[in-house]
Amino acid sequence: MKYQQLTAIIEKEGDGYVSLCPELDIASQGDTIEEARNNLKEALELFFETASSQEIETRLHNEIYITRLEVAVG
Repeated sequence: MKYQQLTAIIEKEGDGYVSLCPELDIASQGDTIEEARNNLKEALELFFETASSQEIETRLHNEIYITRLEVAVG
């Protein structure tokens, strides 16, 4: 079995959490951080099981940079 390292961004939203994989633009959610993470992992595994190699190649962004910015407000 082949493994792929991907990014998970998890954000509090309302009473739960939203998880996003920016490399494939796939998202999920959960009531806890761990549930949101696990649901995203499941969504990604289902994507790789069902998507054609062409779709994977088209959607997969290999270079993702996550950083924080300081901006002037007001």
